[in-house]
Amino acid sequence: MNRLVRAAQTSQALSLAAMKEASRLGLREADIDHLFLALVINDQSAGRALRELGIDLDSARLAVEEQRDAQLTSLGIEASFPEAGRIVFHETDGYEWTRRARDLIAKSSSKGKPGDAAAVLRELVVEPSGLITGILGRLGTTSDALIERLDRADSPSMKSMPVSAKVKGRTTGTTESFISAPLDEVWAFLTDPARIPEWEPSIGTLDQTSQEAKPGTVWEGTAPATYPDGKPVKIKPQFRRRSVELIAIHRPDRIAWSFGYPDVAQSNSVLTEFALANAIGGTQLRITRSWSRRRGWRGLVAWPLRPIQKFLVWITLFQTGSAISRTFR
Repeated sequence: MNRLVRAAQTSQALSLAAMKEASRLGLREADIDHLFLALVINDQSAGRALRELGIDLDSARLAVEEQRDAQLTSLGIEASFPEAGRIVFHETDGYEWTRRARDLIAKSSSKGKPGDAAAVLRELVVEPSGLITGILGRLGTTSDALIERLDRADSPSMKSMPVSAKVKGRTTGTTESFISAPLDEVWAFLTDPARIPEWEPSIGTLDQTSQEAKPGTVWEGTAPATYPDGKPVKIKPQFRRRSVELIAIHRPDRIAWSFGYPDVAQSNSVLTEFALANAIGGTQLRITRSWSRRRGWRGLVAWPLRPIQKFLVWITLFQTGSAISRTFR
């Protein structure tokens, strides 16, 4: 993957995860402690290194809270941070990084640095405030131990899930996410048709979800009427009705769903496939989305738009992975 693209995608993923953590506390600014929490659940080598040290999201959240309280006490300030609630990032707006967090992320991709999650973590453990050092101490480890583990996780011998094979004649995109829940819980979530509106942004409601989930079963649904923040969605009438079909279900590691527009002539259905694998502290999830390319003159006309199509595929994959991750946080 192009270094700049990798850095941009990493920045986007970490920003979203960190700002979700900030939203649990009613904050609109995400700082370096929220960035640390985002790295704990990251799917790249940085997240694996942290989790291999026994650091999970719950223990990291507790360590962050204790370190913040200790800093206030050392300054003679009798106060506490807001009690954590649920994630409301997707229902609100106005989020941004603190200056030091923004500068740290920028530094991770400067002067030839790769800008991936490992580069961000390497910058984070040497930041001068002592906040991250203190958090690591409360988690029973040190910056040196973490970097040593990260070096091993970054080695060529440490492979992620196998890459999906490209299918000729289809536009395809793939991404990976780490889900902080056991594989059987993630499996139950992704195979339940009633839960589809929670992770598929094009589905608002789904009918007859009590039907047995077996290959070939089709459900009818509708597109969302409102965005998560309550604003109405403008959608053309022919795109309101949706169809959902279960294509494949192979317990415990593969599920495939197909999404279509029954009122749109010659529309392409979108295939969304999930591959699950056990991972330290949770589940590694690969999401693949694809659809058939148009043939003939329509395909030739669409050719210049391929880069835009790939970007849109990545956006929808990112939204799906983020929604699934949010469910288990």
